[in-house]
Amino acid sequence: MGFEISELYRQDLPPAEAKWGGIPSFSFVGGNNDEDNVPVAGLTEAVQRVLQREGRKLAVYNLGGSPLGHEDLRRFICEKLGVRAATSVNVDEVLVTSGSLQALDLVNDLLLLPGDNVIVEEATYGGMISRLNRLGVVVHGVGLDQHGVRPDHLVELLESCSSQGRPAKYLYTIPTVQNPTGSCMPLERRLEILAAMDGFQTAIFEDDCYADLLWGCDRPPTLWELDGPNRRVIYCGSFSKSIAPALRVGYLVAESPVLQQILSLKTDAGSGALEQMVVAEYASAHFDKHAERLTSVLRGKAEAMAEAIRQNFGDSVHFDMPQGGIFIWLTFADGVNTADFSLEAADSEIEFNAGAGWSVDPVWGANKMRLCFGNPSVEAIREGVQRLAEIMKMTSPGNGS
Repeated sequence: MGFEISELYRQDLPPAEAKWGGIPSFSFVGGNNDEDNVPVAGLTEAVQRVLQREGRKLAVYNLGGSPLGHEDLRRFICEKLGVRAATSVNVDEVLVTSGSLQALDLVNDLLLLPGDNVIVEEATYGGMISRLNRLGVVVHGVGLDQHGVRPDHLVELLESCSSQGRPAKYLYTIPTVQNPTGSCMPLERRLEILAAMDGFQTAIFEDDCYADLLWGCDRPPTLWELDGPNRRVIYCGSFSKSIAPALRVGYLVAESPVLQQILSLKTDAGSGALEQMVVAEYASAHFDKHAERLTSVLRGKAEAMAEAIRQNFGDSVHFDMPQGGIFIWLTFADGVNTADFSLEAADSEIEFNAGAGWSVDPVWGANKMRLCFGNPSVEAIREGVQRLAEIMKMTSPGNGS
């Protein structure tokens, strides 16, 4: 018998994914953004300027500076949060990461052990759900309404975990442009959430990756800003959605002692320095105007998708208009399993996210669907939604097919 390396694999690995076949004609999945609004010219100029001025620093890990990341970028993050989110942050309270995914991994590595209790929104980022499942923690889904996390259900879960002698390690929440619902938690609800958590030994992990793409309301202060002196919030942000996903530039905000502990777990010799330099160079001069333009384009795409959904699905689906970001969250009738339509849709060059993968309880999420409108053109959105509706009508039980 010949050598089989697969015999040496860990036993807890997930199934291998199929080979990459490229982006289909009607791709409504992932966090991809509008191609025409990647600021190519501005980034090109930023690359040239920053390399001419500081390129030789690339010879040294972390550009010879702090392991927290490029100082110019961290300073810009502090300024951006202050102006756009009424949030005060010190430059030494910012850690640059390789995208927000690394930020999630670092916080989980800091806080979680198998068997720990964690509370997340009942519909949330699928990448976080899969990470928590692999870590072997107990995930509790807290109910949502149009304003975000329900304080009454949160208290119920906090009390239940504490009564077991294992207080929830953290509440993971996406309060501003929630993924996948697109809602924005108002100031009053944020204060209620913080008050509800008083007396519990539970941290808050605030994911704000879509907050710069908000159009439906004024941007509230972050939970980080609203929390008291014994701050329990760790904050996560990203430039993936506001500039470009492939840049892989994210960041954590936490008090300095927390970041120092996280640094002991960040063993990658530093996130990519060139990306940090370029983002800092570009964003310091152009971020606000760029974000305003991109947000306007995305709002138009959201309206086009909503119109297409109403025209083609009618009363068979419910959704709330997102207040920002790149997703619309659909709810179909009980008994519908959106995953049942995935293969048929793929044959027609359509991809979507079945709701089970974005729900703590896959059964609860089975009749839901996440559609991303960030990358497709308005024309592709209209045609793709029409085709998807036709597929779901043709293959639904009871239509005679």
